[in-house]
Amino acid sequence: MIQLTWTSLRHRKPVPGMGVLDPSVTRMRVHPGDLDMLMHVNNGAYLQMMDVARFNFVADLDGFAKIGERKWYPVVAASTMTYKRSLKLGDRFEITTRLLGWDKRVIYLEQVFTHRGQVCATGYVAGRFLGPGNARVPAPDVIALMGPDAPAESPALPDDVAAWARALDVAHRDRTDV
Repeated sequence: MIQLTWTSLRHRKPVPGMGVLDPSVTRMRVHPGDLDMLMHVNNGAYLQMMDVARFNFVADLDGFAKIGERKWYPVVAASTMTYKRSLKLGDRFEITTRLLGWDKRVIYLEQVFTHRGQVCATGYVAGRFLGPGNARVPAPDVIALMGPDAPAESPALPDDVAAWARALDVAHRDRTDV
């Protein structure tokens, strides 16, 4: 929680020339509050760490100024995790966040935790943006704002991510309630 609060209050500076499809790397260290009673990172702490890394991704794109002007804010629609190796007290690790793609409604991100070059966990997040009065902001509008040089069309989502999005009903549907 301390890292999330710190990140929320003190944003990173934008990375010159970074595009929406470029990866963002967040370096962190495991603190005592991140551990469960088995002395490895608690599964819920991974989600909080992913929040920090997503904030950094937006900051790297100078996104907070852009979305703040419009009073837009991000929310998580769904997430899923796969764990491979434990992170323990004092471990330094990286979270690499990258945009996989988007549809009319949702933005899909991959967040990979690595320690000493080995993958420890991978998370996928389906996120949306809301505006004043909780109005849904179309994902292509967010992409266009964050990355003026972004492609007009989303890259194809990996098959497993597309299937996950459909299974959880977060993917765009051809209905009027986009």
